[in-house]
Amino acid sequence: MRARATLTGPAGSPVGDPPVAVPDRLRLTAAEELWAIPMGLDGGTEPLSAIGTALTPRAALEQVVLAALLRPPCLVSFSGGVDSSAVLALAADVARREGLAPPIPATNRFPGLDEADESRWQEQVVTHLRLEDWIRLEWRDELDMLGPTATAVLERHGVLAPFNAHFHHPLLARAAGGSLLTGIGGDELFGAVHRATAGHVLFGGRRPRAGDLPALAFGLAPRRLRTAVMAARHRGFHGFAWIRHGARRRLTWADAAWDSGQPLRWDRSLREWWWPSRMLQCCLASMRALAGDFDVHTDSPLAAPGVLAACARAGGAVGLGHRPRALRGILGDLLPDAVFGRASKASFNAAFWSGAAGEFAARWDGRGVDPHSVDVAALRAEWAKPRPDAHSFALLHRAWLASAADRVV
Repeated sequence: MRARATLTGPAGSPVGDPPVAVPDRLRLTAAEELWAIPMGLDGGTEPLSAIGTALTPRAALEQVVLAALLRPPCLVSFSGGVDSSAVLALAADVARREGLAPPIPATNRFPGLDEADESRWQEQVVTHLRLEDWIRLEWRDELDMLGPTATAVLERHGVLAPFNAHFHHPLLARAAGGSLLTGIGGDELFGAVHRATAGHVLFGGRRPRAGDLPALAFGLAPRRLRTAVMAARHRGFHGFAWIRHGARRRLTWADAAWDSGQPLRWDRSLREWWWPSRMLQCCLASMRALAGDFDVHTDSPLAAPGVLAACARAGGAVGLGHRPRALRGILGDLLPDAVFGRASKASFNAAFWSGAAGEFAARWDGRGVDPHSVDVAALRAEWAKPRPDAHSFALLHRAWLASAADRVV
């Protein structure tokens, strides 16, 4: 195994080596920090070409997985959900075929947190794949938004997207010198375009029905009109009381403009809208930075450019179809049918607000946020709740960094 840094820093962080930097363009802007979500396209990422790949989705996925298996130990961030199960199953199959060391599922567990308990699904998948090694790390409050792991990451890398990027930090530490695969990107890969009705009628040969008329009219309207309609209908930001009215209105329009720019064709959406999106590119950049601390090769097969290009080619204008059917078509019988069809998903939000974050919020003096965009009293009230809205957590990290500057000796 290739060693890198001496892992003696807080929460297993390496010390001494300069961190892998997240490019400035792939950091959250001040506006994005208000709700912890990147928006729009990354100007530094080219859309994927419509030509240049003859691989099937399965072959493209195997190519990504093989590269990780060739750099052992190969860990798979495994929650038991559909996407991480699919990546683990594919990696196990490729390893057996190529005579390589099998992948090692690596799982964060939270005893006593029922909504995060996926043990039944996890056991079913690991047993089905006949994997002997399985790293199961149990946590209580260590992965809190301001626990030892999160603050070590903040001090080394600053505010990252997503806000819970530190969740993978202990898994990367266990993969030191090797590789880590994740299931990031599955929701988007198998999702439909926003104007799916119009797309299916125009490109999929579906006959329009009377009930389709409103959706067709909206889907085919000019983009400026669709943006205005989406902004008027948007209610998501109204729940973010900590964002002042003017900033909330600007975010609403920016988010509507981003959504309205999604192409009607599913293949174009993958290549031109999802791959170069700030949402994806900021998250991948954060993972690369964290992985660099441990000399780990990290990849997310369901969001890899070659896989997206292959899926765009295979799915065409209307996509690969219903997620369970599409995954089953790609993976065959690598997983039990029940796993392909499951709709439930674990939630880890309670694990992120389990001690230190609440204690900091209770004594926070308002520093670190822009009072012109943030209602400090409303933000303090949000953080006083037993389960604050996770959209406020980037501001929590920014506020903690502002206070941490005073603690430097």
